Amino acid sequence: MMKMVEQWWPDNFFALEKDFDDYEKAKVVILRVPYGGTASYGKGTEKGPDAMMKASQQVELFDEELEKETYKIGIATLPSLEVFHEAEKSGENFEKIYLEGKKLLGDDKFIVMVGGEHSISPGLIKAYKEKFNDLSVLQIDAHSDLRDEWENNKFSHACAMKRVIDLGVNVVQVGIRSTSPEEQEDFGKNRENIFMAKDIQNKREWMDVVARLTGNVFVTIDVDGLDPSIMPSTGTPEPGGLLWYDILSLLKEVAKERKVVGFDVVELAPVENLHAPDFLCAKLIYRLLGYVF
Repeated sequence: MMKMVEQWWPDNFFALEKDFDDYEKAKVVILRVPYGGTASYGKGTEKGPDAMMKASQQVELFDEELEKETYKIGIATLPSLEVFHEAEKSGENFEKIYLEGKKLLGDDKFIVMVGGEHSISPGLIKAYKEKFNDLSVLQIDAHSDLRDEWENNKFSHACAMKRVIDLGVNVVQVGIRSTSPEEQEDFGKNRENIFMAKDIQNKREWMDVVARLTGNVFVTIDVDGLDPSIMPSTGTPEPGGLLWYDILSLLKEVAKERKVVGFDVVELAPVENLHAPDFLCAKLIYRLLGYVF
């Protein structure tokens, strides 16, 4: 009987050879933050970073749209950031992520953070805010995330963009289709920067969104901003989201008209034996890097 040998895969994104996964040479670093402590419905976002990494090793490195091999810029995968997994320590995670981001930006790296739930984003955005005075954030999301606190926690995933606005950062929100009475005060103040899903159905002209962004842009992609027909693997799905070519056309326009300085992809809660959403995230990361570089 033939002995079955388990296939080995490297512990990095896109299964890159050492020369293209070298921290010192790489323009891009991928920061994995496996945290899901404040999840309030579906669980499992702490498994998202490794699911994306595993799927990325099946992404073809020649980009068929851009007709180039983006990986040659150098994409170094960092060890997973050690975080506290208790919800009550999410504020301490904010500080850990901020300090890690500050160090990486000090080395002039372009950071791609993969999560993990959306509560991880504000810490990294704080580090970006300190480096880029004219920073704005493009948020792709089903939820406005503007609660001041949720379940007695100011650092919940439901408060992510409220914490970003508290930093003094301009936030432009796209794909929103779930909000609460509590969020309406900030919602109203920011209304011209909020593009509801119902108002942008299959929209491919994105200049109204781009016009609201400053010169330097950090993109935060909550995968529940996508329609659950293509992204069922997320903790709080909402019908009526963006489709694949919708999000690509938006990101392509933003990268063309503004300087994207970093981004994150969060809220993937992988489902066993359902690989398409994991692969979608990996392909999205690679494609957005191609648009930027």
